[in-house]
Amino acid sequence: MKPTLFVLAAGMGSRYGGLKQLDPLGPNGETIMDYSVYDALKAGFGKIVFVIRKDFEDDFRNKVLSRYEGHIPVEVVFQATDKLPEGYTCPADRTKPWGTNHAILMGKEVISEPFAVINADDFYGREAFRVIAEELSRPRDRKGDYCMVGFRVGNTMTENGSVSRGVCTVKDDNLDTIVERTAITYDKDHNIVFTDENGIVQRLEANTPVSMNLWGFTPDYFDYSEREFRTFLDNSIDTPKSEFYIPSCVDTLVKNGEATVKVLDTDSRWFGVTYAEDRPGVVAKFAELHADGTYPEKLF
Repeated sequence: MKPTLFVLAAGMGSRYGGLKQLDPLGPNGETIMDYSVYDALKAGFGKIVFVIRKDFEDDFRNKVLSRYEGHIPVEVVFQATDKLPEGYTCPADRTKPWGTNHAILMGKEVISEPFAVINADDFYGREAFRVIAEELSRPRDRKGDYCMVGFRVGNTMTENGSVSRGVCTVKDDNLDTIVERTAITYDKDHNIVFTDENGIVQRLEANTPVSMNLWGFTPDYFDYSEREFRTFLDNSIDTPKSEFYIPSCVDTLVKNGEATVKVLDTDSRWFGVTYAEDRPGVVAKFAELHADGTYPEKLF
């Protein structure tokens, strides 16, 4: 059974200043998602599922999904703040989405095979898709047998502001701990730093493994996620900016002994459009990748 690619495309894009999921960045108007779909096809994925917001469905179908017709099966699911487990009601003042792991829960009804999760606005590179497709295609005989592609934090930075990354520790090739850090940046000496929960500035070595939300799961992850989401809501439903992140859910499962996560190392260099100032560099990089033959003149 071929794995599915699950693309998280419901983010609000507040730091970027618009719907960056639909931004044409390639020489022929390609979005970053187009490159991910192309690379996933080459790696052996058999279906694409996008999670988006209902308010830009028409634009998404017309500008993005129409490109993939005849190439790969595609499905769309929707993330909304009022999509909560039975017994919970969304607070009236809640406007922020519930986070990346809530977005994953939107795929429960349409995904029944191993699947990889990616961000719509991150470029991961062909090798990353190849290694995770290979890992997801092997036989499994237990629940909680997951994987992730681990990038080096120094290969995932932008000069234009802070970034959010799941900072990992790895033991015997498996994930030991992961903590979401939401403001990793450069200091005046160009060291990579973040401020921890106690307000203390901490330094990260450039080769520290981090998650770029390129995860590999099996369908049992949906049940674990719903259970953990209920716990999250019990504690944080009235906190307007609280979010249910993939790393926090995974970290809980690893600590409980319910899951193991094999870390697939890569030295690939990430690029993306976290900020509007990132855009010119990304456009230039895609032009270069087409010019050198890494990608054909037209992807689809």
